[in-house]
Amino acid sequence: MKKFLQGRLASFNPAFDGFKHVWRTQPNIWLHALISAGVILVGLWVGLNTTDWALIGLAMALVWVTEFVNSAVEAAIDLASPGEHRLAKIAKDVSAAAVVLAALAAVLLGFLVLWRPMWERVFGG
Repeated sequence: MKKFLQGRLASFNPAFDGFKHVWRTQPNIWLHALISAGVILVGLWVGLNTTDWALIGLAMALVWVTEFVNSAVEAAIDLASPGEHRLAKIAKDVSAAAVVLAALAAVLLGFLVLWRPMWERVFGG
């Protein structure tokens, strides 16, 4: 059983390496982290309910996941096509566009979830 658990824990090492790579090489991840922390603080301040937390959490996860996938796509394309190629550019651009779409969806969802409780907290209803 101990060996099984050690093996399962060790299987997370590549994921941790991926986290470290994104944190060290992708400047936008710091922006995502700052915005995520701000949204969490606002959510705590206004006292979001469980459903709203779930929506906010899913929206944040969508942005983070697309950023990580975008980083993986870019690395794979750089490996497969180190020189400039029209299709490589298209793949990278589409992958980056997915991050932008996820971020816009998260902003819209965040606004829909947070504007009313923020208004009530600031102006008392």
